[in-house]
Amino acid sequence: MTSQMKPMSHNDSAPSTPGKFKIDKSPFVHNRLRLHSSLVKLTFWSFIFLTLIFLFFYRSSSSNPLPADPSRRSLRTYNWGGAAWEKRVRTSARIRSRNGISVLVTGAAGFVGTHVSAALKRRGDGVLGLDNFNDYYDPSLKRDRQALLERSGVFIVEGDINDAALLRKLFEVVAFTHVMHLAAQAGVRYAMENPSSYVHSNIAGLVNLLEVCKSANPQPAIVWASSSSVYGLNTKVPFSEKDRTDQPASLYAATKKAGEEIAHTYNHIYGLSLTGLRFFTVYGPWGRPDMAYFFFTKDILKGKTIPIFESANHGTVARDFTYIDDIVKGCLAALDTAEKSTGSGGKKKGPAQLRVFNLGNTSPVPVSDLVSILERLLKVKVKRNFMKLPRNGDVPFTHANISSAQRELGYKPTTDLQSGLKKFVRWYVSYYKDGKKAAER
Repeated sequence: MTSQMKPMSHNDSAPSTPGKFKIDKSPFVHNRLRLHSSLVKLTFWSFIFLTLIFLFFYRSSSSNPLPADPSRRSLRTYNWGGAAWEKRVRTSARIRSRNGISVLVTGAAGFVGTHVSAALKRRGDGVLGLDNFNDYYDPSLKRDRQALLERSGVFIVEGDINDAALLRKLFEVVAFTHVMHLAAQAGVRYAMENPSSYVHSNIAGLVNLLEVCKSANPQPAIVWASSSSVYGLNTKVPFSEKDRTDQPASLYAATKKAGEEIAHTYNHIYGLSLTGLRFFTVYGPWGRPDMAYFFFTKDILKGKTIPIFESANHGTVARDFTYIDDIVKGCLAALDTAEKSTGSGGKKKGPAQLRVFNLGNTSPVPVSDLVSILERLLKVKVKRNFMKLPRNGDVPFTHANISSAQRELGYKPTTDLQSGLKKFVRWYVSYYKDGKKAAER
């Protein structure tokens, strides 16, 4: 049977619009129209997308550009530069003794940084501080330390060690002979809350500083703060610089260990003279409020129960508490014995000094004994709550072998825990007079 049906044309498949001009829709025209329609849509959505990008950047630039926690997670913007600023930098860094050195102290408003800066200034060295005054703990304590240093003639530049332009400017204004690098994100437990702050400060910040130092002419000798935390899960006591340090128990410890490896690299490639100091539980006046001896004192005076941690099987948790004055002596000795860097313009000219030392007290004290000493000094009966040591990065004990520091630095700690805590308590009670200063914070 032959079909008489008329073949359907392209025109028949498209609905017509009554009262409007009917376009001839040949295959060529139809494809061109589809292409035109796609281009219109693409142009439209591109316009919308670009508009959104513009609005995003406009809002970002017109609003506060800093994230919620800028001081520890990202680079802050500070006002620096100008003739008056440069004059303050030069004046602070001016050497006033015959054999003095000119030292850039990073983290100068920190606990150790304040004491080291003051000691250097007292003996006639040129000292310039650098600190970002972050709020890991009460910034007003850092501001009070800053005021203390300013009275002795030390200017602290407010800035971030990740700010390469600022660091380069400081080296343009002053030809520092030495750098005392103490700026870091401290604390073992806080790493579980804000890990990025440790990478930002302890790794990226260190690399940025070393990059600037390697290109400086002349290159400075660098002494920097590592930590006893690098020994991690090591069970051999006392801890020696020759012991393994590849088992960190916390992210903080891992970043300090990474710092030691980075130091080795910059020494090897660029000829930077580098000395790492592994501090063991530093304490004393103007200390850090996040340290146990500090907040124990505060809580004891408030009548709060003091948690005392125990390791497995009710083992004693002990620390090699080292008084700040002893640490300062070790820091100054490391600066004084540091050899010159051997590079120039970022190129190594010969082998350079690379060292690492333990700075401890060699007398581990159980934390329970620390509480008993504070109890006697504060004349307050302490309520104790014994608890199992949590898995938060803390280790059961620390104990320094300081024979290397004794031999090469002449390091010899002289302050026992009883004497050191007595000085700390005297400062604490004076600083927080009857809780007035604490109430202001």
